[in-house]
Parts: sequence; structure tokens; C-alpha cells
Amino acid sequence: MLVTLMRRYSKPYLPYIAAVVIFQLASTIAALYLPSLNAQIIDEGVSRGDTDYIWRTGGVMLGVSLIQVATAIAGVYFGSKAAMAFGRDLRRGVFRKVSSFSARDVNLFGAPTLITRGTNDVQQVQMLMLMALNFMVATPIMCIGGIFMALREDLNLSWLVWVSVPLLVVVVGYLVVRLMPLFRSMQEKIDRLNGVLREQIIGIRVVRAFVREPHEAERFGAANKELTDVSLKIGSLFVLMFPAIGMILHVSTAAVLWFGGQRVDAGEMQVGSLTAFLQYLLQILMAVMMGTFMAMMIPRASVCAD
Repeated sequence: MLVTLMRRYSKPYLPYIAAVVIFQLASTIAALYLPSLNAQIIDEGVSRGDTDYIWRTGGVMLGVSLIQVATAIAGVYFGSKAAMAFGRDLRRGVFRKVSSFSARDVNLFGAPTLITRGTNDVQQVQMLMLMALNFMVATPIMCIGGIFMALREDLNLSWLVWVSVPLLVVVVGYLVVRLMPLFRSMQEKIDRLNGVLREQIIGIRVVRAFVREPHEAERFGAANKELTDVSLKIGSLFVLMFPAIGMILHVSTAAVLWFGGQRVDAGEMQVGSLTAFLQYLLQILMAVMMGTFMAMMIPRASVCAD
């Protein structure tokens, strides 16, 4: 259902989506080109004392950086326009559908559920659309391009890429798998809490007339506690995620500097190439991390779409 909704309501905005792909591609290529230019400045300019070469290559780097910034801004702009328009149309479609329901249909679904469908659920699907356009387009380009450029700098250090990237995927993937059922449960708890709160607001006079305030407070407290417990479980997994990612990034950096430094000392690799390789490895790991974070949003948006 998630794919069906996104395909149906994004169709009018295909030109915007095409613009996002083009600008994100240009921005990613520019980002991948910068470490190579930096390596050239170190190896050809700084090591030889060639100031003119440093100025020339530095000017090229400045131009590439400006292109990257401009294309990134343009990509985010068109991505935001497409995602916000998608959310508006989806919300309007839900509203029109609910407005056509008979009283029996409204009672069947329940007003709290219908309110949640038109607000929170649409918001979750819209946010997935926005994040997909802003990050998921660039992630595979950055991964593939970063691996190619890193191997181009030094093939003998490539084993660090094949070790660190799968390790990051396994660690973050394990946490994402643990989070998926919790996000599904969280959507159900939010629906439950909205239902209880709406019933109490609408029936406040009846509650007071029959002196049921303690009972209703207990109902709300139970629903609130269920949502809080799920949120705490999600938070506890997030607490593990960022230190794990940070550890892998820092260990990978240390490994590149250690083994790359030995190759530089042996005259088998230049300092600029080592710097570029390290930057490419970090770009690859960051792209993998963004991809896994996006995967984390999919189950929650899928529940909302259903």
C-alpha cells in the first residue's frame, strides 16, 4: 500500500522528482571530486612548494564547492516542493473519502482512528517521501562512487572498505530490525491514546454526571503508560546506535591512518592519496548510515499507509 500511495499521488510531480535526481547526482559527484582535488594539492603543490599549482587547484576546489552547494540547495528545494504537495494531495484524498462515509462507516472505523489517519499517518508517509528524495537518491551514488574513487586512490587499502562497510551494515541493520516491531506498536499506541482522549473530551458531561473521573483517569494513564513504555524501548535502542556507529567510524579512521601511514613511510603511497582515501571511506560509511536510517522510517510509514 505504501508503494501504491506514493506512486499514485507523486505522479503529478514527476518533473520535480526528476529535477531532484539530476541536482542530487550533480551534488554527489561534486562531493566525490573534492577529496581527489585535495589530494592533488597536497601531493603536487604542498610537497613540491608549488604555490601557483595550489592556487589554481584551490580555485577549482572553490568552484566545485559552489556547484555542490548550489545543486544541493536546488535538490532540497524541489524535493521539499514535491513531498509537501504529495502530502497535501494525500491529506485531501483522505478527507474527501472520509466525508463520503455514511454514519455507519464512521461508527465502524471510529472518529479517533479517522482523525489519526488524516493527520499523523499522512505526516509519516509525507516525511518518508521527503527523506527519500533528499537522502535516498544520493545514498547509492555516494556508496558506489565513493568505493570507486577510494579504490582509485589506493587498491591495497581496499580491504578496509570491505571490512568496515559490512560491519556497519550488520550493526545498524540489527538495531533497525529490533526497532521495526516497536515502531509498529508505537503507531497502535498513539491511535489508542487518541481514542481514549477523544472519548473523554466528548463525554465529559456524562463522566462528571456519573462521577467517573477516577476511572477515566486510570484509562488514560494506562494508555499513556503503554505509549511511554514503547517510546522508552525505542530510545534505549537509539542510545546504543550512535555509540556503535561512532566506534566503527573512529576505528576505521584509525585503521586507515595506521596501515596507510605504513605505506606512506615505505614510499608506496603519497600523503594526499591517504587523506583522500580516508575521506572517501568516511563518505561511504555516512552514506550507508543514512540508508539504514531511511530503512528505519519505512516500517512506520508502511503501517500508516496501510
